[in-house]
Amino acid sequence: MSRAIGITVSGALLSQIDKASPLFAQLLSASAKLAKKDVNLWGQAAATEARVRLNWLNLPISSRDLLPQLDALTAWAREKKLTKVLICGMGGSSLAPEVIAKTFQKELIVVDTTDPEQIANVLKTELKETIVVVGSKSGSTIETASLFALFKSRFEGAKLDPLDHLVIVTDPGSPLDLSARAAGFRVINADPNVGGRFSALSAFGLVPAALIGVDVSVLIDDALEAQAEFLNSDSPAIKIAYLLTQPDFAFTAFSDQGSAVPGLSDWIEQLVAESTGKDQKGILPIVITNPNSAIGGKHPLITFDGTGELSVVGSIGAHFIFWEWVTALLCVALKVDAFNQPNVTEAKSQTSTLLTRWADAGPQSSAPTLSDDNIDIYSEKTFSTISQYLIDAISERGYIAIMAYLNRIADYEVSAIRELLAKKSNTPTTFGWGPRFLHSTGQFHKGGPQVGSFIQITGESRSDIEIPDQSFGFQTLIMAQALGDGEALQKRKFPLLRIHLRERKNGISQLLAIVNSL
Repeated sequence: MSRAIGITVSGALLSQIDKASPLFAQLLSASAKLAKKDVNLWGQAAATEARVRLNWLNLPISSRDLLPQLDALTAWAREKKLTKVLICGMGGSSLAPEVIAKTFQKELIVVDTTDPEQIANVLKTELKETIVVVGSKSGSTIETASLFALFKSRFEGAKLDPLDHLVIVTDPGSPLDLSARAAGFRVINADPNVGGRFSALSAFGLVPAALIGVDVSVLIDDALEAQAEFLNSDSPAIKIAYLLTQPDFAFTAFSDQGSAVPGLSDWIEQLVAESTGKDQKGILPIVITNPNSAIGGKHPLITFDGTGELSVVGSIGAHFIFWEWVTALLCVALKVDAFNQPNVTEAKSQTSTLLTRWADAGPQSSAPTLSDDNIDIYSEKTFSTISQYLIDAISERGYIAIMAYLNRIADYEVSAIRELLAKKSNTPTTFGWGPRFLHSTGQFHKGGPQVGSFIQITGESRSDIEIPDQSFGFQTLIMAQALGDGEALQKRKFPLLRIHLRERKNGISQLLAIVNSL
């Protein structure tokens, strides 16, 4: 496939850049310091974290050291006739491989969920032909650990040796690294001095990319070539960082439809929202299906095909390093730590607390405030119809976040609610699939500007799937993640509405009909 060389930016919005401004000078200076790995760029308090998070800058060169391991791994997979590649991961561990697969039109099964119905569909894959990549930087992420245990058990149940089907990508010395090596699994270590969301060009992105047949040397070559442009006064990274710091760009829409990099918007959403959304500051990307989709109000739109008021064009390898550079500069301008994610950790803690609380009696929640056909409503307010709850939910705050803890394949129709509510409310409206958004916009929701209104959508599963060596199954886990995050939002007195689908297909149809009628 043909690919763009470097990064080019175009569009009328570039005229808003003032190269004589103090901000542009600050970003130009910061870019030079970033190239030298100045750990003080984000303030003294962030320096300790930055000291062990800046090796992403070297990945276009250092990742070449992985090539022999990747060649050996892919040769082994071919020898074993493992033609189906499945990745279990969250956040950057799954989003980067997914956009690589879409860009190169390769088949990759991504499991970044704890929804039992979606997992059940994945388990229909012919295990004999499947290689499962388990990616976890910390080696202790509950979603990934649960999926690892599940697939190990399923391989054993199918009389297949898990050692012949599972590959682990993790940091050296992590709990997963130690246990996997002790058990004899193939392990590829990522650079521990690269944060998860900056890891696209590390082993987390390159291992699954190589296994699905992508020439990963092209990715890192393109990144290296693009990176050479970032230090000059006409740097595309400085231009985009400058614009994104402007007040009008606090909510910025991204559409990759029709571009050479399908799926890139979701990866950027995680990178920018999780990095900038803290200290009650941040930029919130709004991923839209096409350039004509409703955003909710008048907000800038970034495309990736050379059209529109602002467009960024480049190969996927170039985009990865470009947006990481832009995000690091954004955090300098906002004066926030680019590399921590305190509220992601909070969400994990809330989940753990609920799982402990439910250990004996199972999932518990208060009685619904309203039940109607296929839908239960949970709210601290009282109305007589679902319509009234929705009207109230979209009339209060600066942006609306819809969070659907459902099957993002079979239940995809529910995502239409984002554009519908954006039109009805004229308010910036985002949509995220739970629990994966907890590793993305979930940080922004709790750490960013305190102006969000939140709508959770949860659902019953037709059957549960047990998690090996745990007292709970995936249905309990996903409900603990939803309700745990709900408790974190309620502690902050944020408006929260939970819509629970007792029957998913009919419930989604009913919900969309109600929204259409508002």
